[in-house]
Amino acid sequence: MNAFSCSTVDHYTAGMLLSGVGDALGYRNQLWEYNQSGPAIHQELQELGGLKNISVELPDWPVSDDTVLHLATAEALATGKAGEELLHEVAFRYVEGMKDMEGRKPGPSSILGIAQLHPRTEGGYRVPYNPEATGCGAAMRSMCIGLRYPRPDQLSLLVEVAVETGRMTHPHPTGFLGAVSAALFTTYAVQRRPITTWGAGLLEEACPVAKTLVKSAGYAVTETERDWDYFTGKWKWYLDLRGLSLGTGPVTWPDMYGPAERDEAYKSFSLSGWAGRSGHDAPMIALDALLGAGSDWEELMSRAGFHGGDSDSTAVIACCCWGLLYGMDGVPQCNYKNLEYKSRLESVAQKLYALSH
Repeated sequence: MNAFSCSTVDHYTAGMLLSGVGDALGYRNQLWEYNQSGPAIHQELQELGGLKNISVELPDWPVSDDTVLHLATAEALATGKAGEELLHEVAFRYVEGMKDMEGRKPGPSSILGIAQLHPRTEGGYRVPYNPEATGCGAAMRSMCIGLRYPRPDQLSLLVEVAVETGRMTHPHPTGFLGAVSAALFTTYAVQRRPITTWGAGLLEEACPVAKTLVKSAGYAVTETERDWDYFTGKWKWYLDLRGLSLGTGPVTWPDMYGPAERDEAYKSFSLSGWAGRSGHDAPMIALDALLGAGSDWEELMSRAGFHGGDSDSTAVIACCCWGLLYGMDGVPQCNYKNLEYKSRLESVAQKLYALSH
C-alpha cells in the first residue's frame, strides 16, 4: 500500500469536521480569540470541566468566518469545475458566504476583497493589489484545496488554485502564500509525509512554483515580487529555530514551553505582535502544534487553539491536518456531535474524497 492510499474517506471526513471543531473551540463566540492570554484560557477551560466536557454547539460555540469561507472553498471544489470556471465558482461562493457573517468576525481584507469580486464577469475573480492584505484570511479557508489535489504530481495545480483563490482577498504574498501553506500541509497529511519535512517542502517545493505562477499570470507582478521575501524569510527563521531546515529533525524545543511560553513564542513568529493573525504565522503555529502534540487531541488544542492570538485560525488549520493523520481517535463525541454545519462539512468531505480518488 502506498502512502497516498492510506487516507480513507473517514480521514477526509475527520479533517473537515475537526477543522470546524477547532474553529469553534478557538473562537468561543468571540470570547477567546485575541481576548485572553493562553494561561487565562487554560484556567477557564478547567473551570468548564476540561475539553472532554465541552459540548461544541450553538448558541455558545458557533463556527467563525473561518469555517463559513472554508466551506465556500470546499463546496466550490466539490463541483468538479476547473480553471477559470472554478475560480468564478469560488468567488461566487465567497460573496454568498459573506451573507452568513453575523457574529462571526470576518477580517478587514476578507470583507474588502469579497466586496470587490464580480463573479461570472471577465476577470471578476481578481481584485486590486492591497499592500495591507497580509492577514490569515486566505490560509484559514484553503485546507480543502489539499483534499481536492492530494497527489504529489498535482502540486502545480494545488499551488495555482491556492494562489488564485487566496488572491481574491489577500493579493499580498504574505497573505496568499498562507493559502498555499494550508493547502500544502493538508496534502502532506493525506500523503503521510513526516511532519518534520512540511516546512522545508513549503519553501523548496511550493514557493518556487507559486513565484513562477505569479510571473506567468501577469497580475501585480512587480508589487508581489517586491513584497515576497518576508514570508519566505520568516519561514526560514522558524525552521532554523526548530532545527528543521533540512526537514529531518529532531525538533529543537525550548526547555519550558507551556501556555505562557507559547504565547511569547507565537508573538515572535508574528508580523506585528498578533500571533496567528498573518498568512505566514497561522500555518506556522498550526505546524508547531502538530509537531508538539503528536496524536494527543487535547494537547493539539492546547497548543493550536488555546493561546492569546488568532486562536480559531491556527486551530482550523491544525485540526484539519490532525484529523487527516489520526481520524477521530481520542476526540470526545461532545466536541463534534452537535457542531454547527456538521452535515455540510461531512458531505463535502465525502465529495472531495470521491473526486480526488
